[in-house]
Amino acid sequence: MSILKDRLAQYTRPQEYMAKGMYPYFREIEGKQGTEVEMGGHKVLMFGSNAYTGLTGDERVIEAGVEAMRRYGSGCAGSRFLNGTLDIHVQLEHELAEFVGKEDALCFATGFTVNSGVIPQLLTREDYILCDDRDHASIVDGRRLCFGKFLKFKHNDMDDLENQLKKCKPGTVKLIVVDGVFSMEGDLCNLPRIVELKKKYDATIMVDEAHGIGVFGRQGRGVCDHFGLTDEVDLIMGTFSKSLASIGGFIAADKAITNWLRHTARTYIFSASATPAATASAREALHILQQEPERIERLWDVTHYALKRFREEGFEIGDTESPIIPLYVRDVDKTFAVTARAFDEGVFINPVIPPACAPQDTLVRYALMATHTKEQVDISVEKLKKVFRELDILK
Repeated sequence: MSILKDRLAQYTRPQEYMAKGMYPYFREIEGKQGTEVEMGGHKVLMFGSNAYTGLTGDERVIEAGVEAMRRYGSGCAGSRFLNGTLDIHVQLEHELAEFVGKEDALCFATGFTVNSGVIPQLLTREDYILCDDRDHASIVDGRRLCFGKFLKFKHNDMDDLENQLKKCKPGTVKLIVVDGVFSMEGDLCNLPRIVELKKKYDATIMVDEAHGIGVFGRQGRGVCDHFGLTDEVDLIMGTFSKSLASIGGFIAADKAITNWLRHTARTYIFSASATPAATASAREALHILQQEPERIERLWDVTHYALKRFREEGFEIGDTESPIIPLYVRDVDKTFAVTARAFDEGVFINPVIPPACAPQDTLVRYALMATHTKEQVDISVEKLKKVFRELDILK
């Protein structure tokens, strides 16, 4: 066995949890994503999806993707930089820019490659990047690739952010990058205070709206719109794989920034373009989002109901303000056990363990869609209450 194989063969944690019957990953779904899915002949209520608007199975979105494949084919066979730009890519970019309130936007093949490609191009060795310690992994990877000096601040701790800003030299770029909605805990960034600090220290703000688009703001424009601070945010990032029922992502900013990124962001100019089907599906979902405000109203109605039910039953759910509801377990083995037993009871939820959280903050992530019913919420709460009590998590 080679040195590399010998080293990697020592990684046996997945097999250990498989042997215990608690391995929670790569479970196969046999059909469309919806509030109920079938997995290995086992029907479960889906509370582990990011499809907040419930559009992944919408026939209008599906038909838009099918029609795009008929017209453009299955792929672009090249990058946006060369032969891979379609008219629908450009149309979607214009619509997204208008939607989030910026001059221009660029579409990438995935949301992850937005952050990992954009962030490295914004800073020189003399500049600074300041990140919340619970920022998404794509932000972490983006800042690892950039030349700027990295400063981390405690989660949503604005005093700590200010202390880090004080370390920065005047006349340099100070890029503050935060999630609008933190994807595991469901709480929001303190954007009003971040904007105050931006003005005080002449900083630049980038907000990841992956979990904000389709959920917060007018017609689902996101957290920046929710706070009325879009004009104060320099770069707005979003994804298509959540509320927009597809795959891909975008960055929106003024034209000086997008012009630079269009010609330098490596994940944009050296990656194949988003497929025609993915692009058209996201565009149709964006149209539906704007045409059907009642969809977001339903999402918030069922979200408020679920938050109330979990609090009534004594679950620890932290500071969530969104359709993402963390159910804290605070033990890795029990987190996997909860996930497995909930699945057996007919409820699909996701385990969150390090490095996605601190070791003492393990949880199961329960997320809602506009298409969930209150009856489904009630069923899931009762099932989860049973599991949490069996494992001595909920008293």
